[in-house]
Amino acid sequence: MDKIPVTVITGFLGAGKTTLVRHLLGHAKGKRIALIINEFGDLGVDREVIAAGGHESCREEDMIELSNGCICCTVAEDFIPTMEMLLGRDEKPDHIVIETSGLALPQPLIRAFNWPEIKSQVTVDGVVTVVDAAALSEGRFAADEQAVARQRAADAMLDHATPLGELFKDQLVAADLLVVNKTDLVDEGALGDVETRLRAEMRPGTGVIRARNGHVDIGALLGMGIGSEDHLEGRDSAHELEHGGEGHEHDDFDSFSVVVPDVVDRGELLRVIEETIRANDLLRLKGWAALPGSDARLAIQAVGPRVNAWFDRPWKAGEARETALVVIGESPLDREAISRDLMRASRVAA
Repeated sequence: MDKIPVTVITGFLGAGKTTLVRHLLGHAKGKRIALIINEFGDLGVDREVIAAGGHESCREEDMIELSNGCICCTVAEDFIPTMEMLLGRDEKPDHIVIETSGLALPQPLIRAFNWPEIKSQVTVDGVVTVVDAAALSEGRFAADEQAVARQRAADAMLDHATPLGELFKDQLVAADLLVVNKTDLVDEGALGDVETRLRAEMRPGTGVIRARNGHVDIGALLGMGIGSEDHLEGRDSAHELEHGGEGHEHDDFDSFSVVVPDVVDRGELLRVIEETIRANDLLRLKGWAALPGSDARLAIQAVGPRVNAWFDRPWKAGEARETALVVIGESPLDREAISRDLMRASRVAA
């Protein structure tokens, strides 16, 4: 199966990311595009603004808003489940576009495409960083740096306090393509100086395109085919470099499945799952359970310490009625200990 390409668009608030996305959707040339928007309350990108364009390439149900904070800080809680939902649809998109907030570190998001749940189905076609040429020519990172600061203060979930200068460099080194926007507001001499400074911070070989009002040919934005998640060299953020290569998110993941025979009951199972997650510092756990006396399958999704469970459908005729759980965590996992902990929910173990 061919992987679905994903384009990540990053850049500070006001650089022109939303305008670029609207232009892209209006010139998609028949591609069906799914859009994931990382929203900060009433700041940043507004899904309704994009949806109001009525783009045939991206229907309203294909526009998904993550509105609870910085996407790089909520990879496990929000991004992975969102991607699983998109990939689980019968009618899959031809291309996925992710617009990050202005405060997102791109590297953790790129690395997240190596999570075992999505790696076989999607690939990062390329990372596009949008910068404000006019602001840079005046010695600022954004046209309204106070708005960026307010955005930072409004996000209670942000777990990195990267200075704006470092965050700007992180967005540059992550880029496969740099879009220097608002060039109509800068004369040629100043624009040349801006690009010279930018090239000194970028990875060698990064493409540079000039743009006005976010108008960039879709052929330059989509179809880069880079597979950025497999080419992480040189994209290290300042946070990672300061911590000896330790990432802002989890670099390496391990996953395995456990079958728990003859579960005691729902309450005991969920209690054991929660305790196992806490005791072993697991990132995610998901699966389904066969409960005594029930003809319906219990679906289970756990992110961090939060465990959600619901009956998703009746068991099918001839289907093995068993409790099967997939465990995901930072490598290496102590599989024996985790399996032993989960087996406490079984009558057999008792």
